[in-house]
Amino acid sequence: MPDLSSEPRAMSFEDKARMIQLRRSIHGGILGLQLDRFEPAQAWSSLPYHPVFVGDIRTGVIHGGVVTAMLDESCGMAVQLALPSTPAIATLDLRIDYLRPATPGQAIRAHAHCYHLTRSIAFVRATAYQESEADPIASATAMFMIGANHTDMLRQTPKVSFETPPPLVAPEADDGPLAISPYARFLGIRVDADAQPVMPYDPKLVGNPILPALHGGVIGAFLETAAIVSVHREIGLATAPKPIGLTVNYLRSGRPLDTYARVSIVKQGRRVVAFEAQAYQNDPTKPIASCYGHFKLRVAAG
Repeated sequence: MPDLSSEPRAMSFEDKARMIQLRRSIHGGILGLQLDRFEPAQAWSSLPYHPVFVGDIRTGVIHGGVVTAMLDESCGMAVQLALPSTPAIATLDLRIDYLRPATPGQAIRAHAHCYHLTRSIAFVRATAYQESEADPIASATAMFMIGANHTDMLRQTPKVSFETPPPLVAPEADDGPLAISPYARFLGIRVDADAQPVMPYDPKLVGNPILPALHGGVIGAFLETAAIVSVHREIGLATAPKPIGLTVNYLRSGRPLDTYARVSIVKQGRRVVAFEAQAYQNDPTKPIASCYGHFKLRVAAG
């Protein structure tokens, strides 16, 4: 357990904030996430709109995983801005409530506040919005472990880096269940011959480039996508279910390996479905993350 009071203050607060602006996660940098404003324990960020972020081309609505990735990283920045030094942090759990769909074509903004610190845990809350924070599209609460490993993203040399970041381009769509979702295809998510969701490893999915480890928001986006596809198929819906809220528990570091998901329906009602999902890599008995959430069932037009 790290002793924060005895760790040297290696850089000023302003220098740390500037380093955070320059050295974000790999995936956050590729998406274009920016730290716009900062105060001690608080971060205001923005993500310009891009067509790849769409979750359903029929509506143009942003994929919930994009909001999850943004809120996860924004919460992490608020934690970094709350700490007296630069220890490694890792997301322990993240709860997202989707309040309304994001307006297509508009940037998304987030405000994260690390409101409490202990010697080993940071507590954060955040809001995602577009025009006004008073009219949010999603809210989040999260817990982070302080001193999670021996890395320092602000000063150590990354093991994964890009001279030129890969473009925000989704592969050509096939006739599979993810054809309507550019962001899911950008992440490389596919459904194999056994109907199992798979996310092959790609360096653009990395959060911590020192370990390296998959971005917590990417894992959350994968679990959400896997649950949408699995519930859609199992219930035989005409229209994909709409995410209402989910909680992701991070159990192990996501290594640079292919990631798989298994999904089960906990309870099905007339309008709402409760589900559980797990993500694992080379050992199904050792999940890297678990997720519990709710979908709203939608009636197809006509």
